[in-house]
Amino acid sequence: MYAIIKTGGKQYRVQENDVIQIEKINFSEEDVKEITFTEVLAVNKDGEMVIGTPVVENAVVKAEILEVAKGPKVIIYKYKSKKDYRKKQGHRQPFMKVKITGIQA
Repeated sequence: MYAIIKTGGKQYRVQENDVIQIEKINFSEEDVKEITFTEVLAVNKDGEMVIGTPVVENAVVKAEILEVAKGPKVIIYKYKSKKDYRKKQGHRQPFMKVKITGIQA
């Protein structure tokens, strides 16, 4: 059984016990250990594909938060030749590592 979920503007094909890296989700409580994805686009159950319009009704994917961190640093360097213009900037994209614990459809 697998599902296709949408989070952070991207789509992921997930199965139970998969560990995926997603865009960081803002949540209010610090004690939250589990999150649920309600935007389930499709579910494959025993070889039968159920595709939502746009989401599958009453389908939920539950996941456990393993890690919240930042990705590697990306250097942005801008310059204009012969104009003495140089600008250097760095960026680290935050992400969450989650483990899929269950798919309910």
